[in-house]
Amino acid sequence: MTRASGDAERQASDAEQYIRMTEVFGPSYAALYDLLYESKDYEAECDLVERVFRDYAAAMPQRVLDLGCGTGGHAIPLALRGYDVVGVDRSPDMLRAAEQKARSARGAPLLVRFVPGDIRSVDLDGPFDACLCMFAVLCYQLGNEDVERTLRTARFHLSGGGLFVFDVWYGPAVLAQRPAPRVLSLEQGRRQVVRLATPALDPRSHTSETEYTLLVIEGDRVVQRSKERHRVRYFFPLELEYFLARTGFRLRRLGAFPAFDQEPSEATWNVMAVAEAL
Repeated sequence: MTRASGDAERQASDAEQYIRMTEVFGPSYAALYDLLYESKDYEAECDLVERVFRDYAAAMPQRVLDLGCGTGGHAIPLALRGYDVVGVDRSPDMLRAAEQKARSARGAPLLVRFVPGDIRSVDLDGPFDACLCMFAVLCYQLGNEDVERTLRTARFHLSGGGLFVFDVWYGPAVLAQRPAPRVLSLEQGRRQVVRLATPALDPRSHTSETEYTLLVIEGDRVVQRSKERHRVRYFFPLELEYFLARTGFRLRRLGAFPAFDQEPSEATWNVMAVAEAL
């Protein structure tokens, strides 16, 4: 083998490693997740959740189920406010981060527990007074059966009259605005973290697939790189009403998110729904 052919082979091997896809919310993405979404105001969203509890629940919820809890962005603040919270996620890396954050949280011992599981089928000790499925978690349920199974999981764990609160991508806005490539660059100590997002819309399946490339840079050298491909579904109002009715819910409110008092429009990429368990 000549030196030139050896160099070419190594370059091909590097390229193959570079484009290798990891599991969605795998170790690389999970390790950087809180940094990537550091601008997301979880406290304000929990304020909104509590307002929804006051406005729509017959009695203030005490026990809350968080489906697709991720690194505990909603579960931990709600536990700090005195709720008994159980968070479920299928990513062990995200759950490890959530547990670490819960241990580090200041204040009284938290009533929060994190459980590995598939939100389409998990079976926990219930009942719960409220169920959350925030940060577009329902959008990761691509098929109609997946959506129904997730909603049935929520209904199974709720008391009659319990609230199901979730946010999703809003179809009319997604089609009007259309996803666009994005670059996010953040500093983490002496490192720079860059995320490249390349989306592709599929209106036939009501989905958008985004390829995320993560680069961790120290000085002028890339020290870590990985890719994940996230496919998510967007929803329309009548579609949501239909799914909720089929699974034992009544839609109480569909509002813009986070500006929940506003009606959804083609400018509203995200909406939040409040449904009551029948």
